[in-house]
Amino acid sequence: MPTEDEISGTSKRRPKQSPTSIGNHKLKPATLMLGYGFDPALSEGSLKPPVFLTSTFVFDSAADGKRFFEGVTGKRPGGAEGLIYSRFNGPNQEILEDRLAVWESADDALAFSSGMSAIATLLLTFVQPGDVVVHSGPLYAATETLIAKILGRFGVSYLDFPSGASREEIDAVIAKAKEKGRVALIYLESPANPTNALVDVEAVAAARNAAFPEAQRPPIAIDNTFLGPLWAHPIQQGADISVYSLTKYAGGHSDLVAGGLVGRQGLIDQIRMMRNTIGTICDPNTAWMLLRSLETLELRMERAGENAAKVCAFLRNHPKVESVGYLGFLDEGSSQADIYRRHCLGAGSTFSLYLKGGEKEAFAFLDALKIAHLAVSLGGTETLASAPAAMTHLSVPDERKQALGITDNLVRISIGVEDPDDLIADFENALRSV
Repeated sequence: MPTEDEISGTSKRRPKQSPTSIGNHKLKPATLMLGYGFDPALSEGSLKPPVFLTSTFVFDSAADGKRFFEGVTGKRPGGAEGLIYSRFNGPNQEILEDRLAVWESADDALAFSSGMSAIATLLLTFVQPGDVVVHSGPLYAATETLIAKILGRFGVSYLDFPSGASREEIDAVIAKAKEKGRVALIYLESPANPTNALVDVEAVAAARNAAFPEAQRPPIAIDNTFLGPLWAHPIQQGADISVYSLTKYAGGHSDLVAGGLVGRQGLIDQIRMMRNTIGTICDPNTAWMLLRSLETLELRMERAGENAAKVCAFLRNHPKVESVGYLGFLDEGSSQADIYRRHCLGAGSTFSLYLKGGEKEAFAFLDALKIAHLAVSLGGTETLASAPAAMTHLSVPDERKQALGITDNLVRISIGVEDPDDLIADFENALRSV
């Protein structure tokens, strides 16, 4: 009797499926990062996936080539059944995507050349001229620019609500958006960059579901970079797609730039079609580096989170500090504390430090740091500090920065994996310059 491979016209053995459980015991993501989605037998027995530096892949037969292209072009459901061309797929990218989906128990994932290419591809997939995007505020400055200025050139408008908005406030904004046009996407960022304000994803999902019939509901996408994938799983609260700058915690070593989307299969398939067309896929070497980094993701994030708790405890009562925007310090009984209790598994390692004073004091603090590096980005093994109002959010209009709490005295800090006592000594010394 012919085998399935013989029927399909290919002699290649299908990859051996990676175990996800042992008996009734379900394996944890940290364990699956060490081998899930990779079959050593298909790579000469290599323990780790090789880097597949090739632009194209050889078909066993013309029929295979046709069938693969039927999948990748959407003529046949299910996507490409095999490897075609590195703008579409590749072994490193596919293994990476399998492992990214594990953390949030998502249907599928996609890897991109940067966080912004992931966001741009997402928006281009769902937004058409005349549509309206509803989003929380603040967003990462480049995301706001893309929505307001770039898409605005093509007749797309937006309405936003504050990160900490109540269900009633969200309902009101969605109602106004519906009056302006077709609401194509609801885009969230939680915690917000750089204020650390949380969005009530459950309230947004409930508002969306109440405002639209099921067949017309716009997807809810959320930038989960600050807490994901260890400390927040927003798909469980009603989001459809989690957005990542994989440059940050997933990469974790400040040596790569990449982005990711994880979420519902039907939506991921639509985004994949757009990515195939415009070529925003992650390159194989970066995908390989991310596979390396995912193996220590939980260890790095746990250590950074522990360090941040100790550092913030020191900073909280310092006489030169106005306040610390750290999720572990939310006022009990506040709406933000309620969202944190329902949505978050940890306080993270990135926080907002508000110094007494303004830009002068913030710059003096930053210039006096010895261990922490004066650089943008977050989620690396090293501690980073920057002034958002003068750097990452410089392009945001002044009045909007003030409304969103992005003030001149704000320093954004991302704590790394150094010794916490050394970090406290560094911050204590830098505060003497303020």
